[in-house]
Amino acid sequence: MQPAKPTFESYKRDPKLYDEIFDETDQVREVYNTLFDLYSEHSAADFNRLNNKAKSSFFNQGITFQVYGDHEVKEKIFPFDLFPRIIDPSEWEIIETGVLQRSKALNEFLWDLYHDKKIIKDGIVPLELISSSVNYLDQMNGFDPPGGIYNHISGTDIIKHADGQYYVLEDNIRCPSGVSYVICNRTALKRALFGVFNHYQTHSVTNYAENLLEMMESVKPHGVDIPNCVVITPGIYNSAYYEHSYLAKAMGVELVEGRDLFVENDFVYMKTINGPEKVDVIYRRIDDQFLDPLEFRPDSALGVPGLMAAYKQGNVCLVNAPGTGVADDKAIYNYMPEIIKYYLNEEPILNNVPTYHCSRPDELQYVLDHIPELVIKPVDEAGGYGISIGNKLTSEEIEEVKKTLKAHPRKYIAQPIMSLSVHPTYIEESECFEPRHVDLRTFTLLGAEKSFVLKGGLTRVALRKGNLIVNSSQGGGSKDTWILKNNQ
Repeated sequence: MQPAKPTFESYKRDPKLYDEIFDETDQVREVYNTLFDLYSEHSAADFNRLNNKAKSSFFNQGITFQVYGDHEVKEKIFPFDLFPRIIDPSEWEIIETGVLQRSKALNEFLWDLYHDKKIIKDGIVPLELISSSVNYLDQMNGFDPPGGIYNHISGTDIIKHADGQYYVLEDNIRCPSGVSYVICNRTALKRALFGVFNHYQTHSVTNYAENLLEMMESVKPHGVDIPNCVVITPGIYNSAYYEHSYLAKAMGVELVEGRDLFVENDFVYMKTINGPEKVDVIYRRIDDQFLDPLEFRPDSALGVPGLMAAYKQGNVCLVNAPGTGVADDKAIYNYMPEIIKYYLNEEPILNNVPTYHCSRPDELQYVLDHIPELVIKPVDEAGGYGISIGNKLTSEEIEEVKKTLKAHPRKYIAQPIMSLSVHPTYIEESECFEPRHVDLRTFTLLGAEKSFVLKGGLTRVALRKGNLIVNSSQGGGSKDTWILKNNQ
């Protein structure tokens, strides 16, 4: 009989990268000692069995996502890794205060853009950058959203670099997704390896839905005592439909599509078997251009005719507010340190990655001369689409990228190729743990009177060896993320 194969026997730490578990001397970091010992007791056969158990849990719960190809849409189980990521309280405090700072500054920025535009008049952010953004909505000018909040929900993508410091890669404040997977990862890990939780005291992640509902109720329209809240989805073929249905169920509110709502006398109503029911707050998972065919795309069958008129009359609140995308345009990212200082009079807590915007002639020239050292990103795409990693390109591909940048400089930014930290990840093919690049998406809620940062986040894993793109749509997976309590 063959002896059980140790799952860490072939693990090789790359000295050029920051390894989350092993330090520079190949010793296990203190916060992982107990967990590493527990996992080392299991054989490859054990992990195969546990891995299949976790996949079955995801399948049975319908935890899937859609991947759009050229000619078809594929539904996939969200890949989940059994080895959790641990963040100690001191590091988490930096992350939490940093993402909250950014969310508040972005909200102030959006208010200013759609009102007095002081930051433009003071020469901090150029007018051309705002006026050329496809996500800037003239319909929002002069409008005061309920509670004064635009980015009720923010998803901030963070990496740990080779220097051990955290850096923000981007801010997502249109319709950030992924929080349902945070909660489901925790559930799946507890089902597969419940005993590991006896050795660590971690913060819960299951309180997100109650805080989300509380935030939604805090931005209710004037004159409403008990608001009726709903989640609106594009439908079952949307890539994040599982999340839409999960959050609606967890909050105890209705999940609706555009056809379930109608507007009458500038109020929004939901069709029910008992007759129309007024709706006060809508958590919308539909992009701006599809919200209302009377205001935006007339061919949209996803939205509600007259919804923007009801919104601008103050009779319904939309979460997040339309037009927030102008502030998570990747070209704006470059100005975040100045935006934070301008509105909050504070130094940024989290680092920005050096960024070159190709609309500036000198920066465009630098990018054209240094493509092999850079990551090229479109300013208005999500899901990892449209990204070019310079050191992975052939000479022909580099020339194509150059042509694209020259033709559409406003559409692209470039950043140095950052060394995302790596974390041991169980690889089925090799039946052992191997280092894989990870990032972290945090989730911040801003309400009229309170804020909340989920003590955990979506640790996304680039499952392909050497790959830096962690998005699920690009073959990435995820891990449970443990934020330890202070008493450890």
